[in-house]
Amino acid sequence: MIKLVVFDLSGTTVSDDNAVAKCLYQAASEFGLNATLEDFEKTIGTNKIHLFEFMIARQEGKKLDINDLEHIRFEDYHEKALEIFDYYSVLMVDFYRNEVKPMPFAESVFDWCHQNNILVSTDTGFHRDVSIAIMEGLQWREKGLIDLHLDVEDTNGIGRPAPYLIHKAMYNLGIQSVHEVIKIGDTPADLLSGYNAGCIGNIGVLSGANTIETLIQYPHTHIIDSVALLPDLIQSHFNK
Repeated sequence: MIKLVVFDLSGTTVSDDNAVAKCLYQAASEFGLNATLEDFEKTIGTNKIHLFEFMIARQEGKKLDINDLEHIRFEDYHEKALEIFDYYSVLMVDFYRNEVKPMPFAESVFDWCHQNNILVSTDTGFHRDVSIAIMEGLQWREKGLIDLHLDVEDTNGIGRPAPYLIHKAMYNLGIQSVHEVIKIGDTPADLLSGYNAGCIGNIGVLSGANTIETLIQYPHTHIIDSVALLPDLIQSHFNK
């Protein structure tokens, strides 16, 4: 039986009109970093400082893909990455202070999970400033809709595709087995983190920045249109 679902935020449970990728791209462009909007759409969900280091390294000619994030660090590019990140953070916090809203049916899915004795955690590749802006706007903890929220600063900056956010959620909520855990998100980084964590359910959603053609290339158990379909999937494939 499923005892915990770890939900991504932007593009999965938080509506953002692709704002994360757009803000990453805008910040990169401001500092002359040669990366496309599509490059960021495929790599969101990660630690954004490390992501800018990664993008700078690729611009410098290093052959890298998303699996290299958190495996390889690029300290030579750290200072420039921080400059870009600081500008990006201003853009992102401003967006969420003004426009944060849940995805359709996300809150009812959280309710359904609790009614079926399933704990709810959210996790994100955002740092604390953006994470706080989202949580303060949504008030999910205050409403009792979620049991835990984690961002990359809760795992010492090591984000997806590493499994540590999921494992920390399990530790904090007293879940001992990955065979009782579902990870759900809209990015390759979400799917890779769920795979690396060993979750029995590793589910991609198409409500965010990535198409099925992108997500299907990464480890997954299911790909669904939106988080709204999760209860039926749990009942039909997991808690039978």
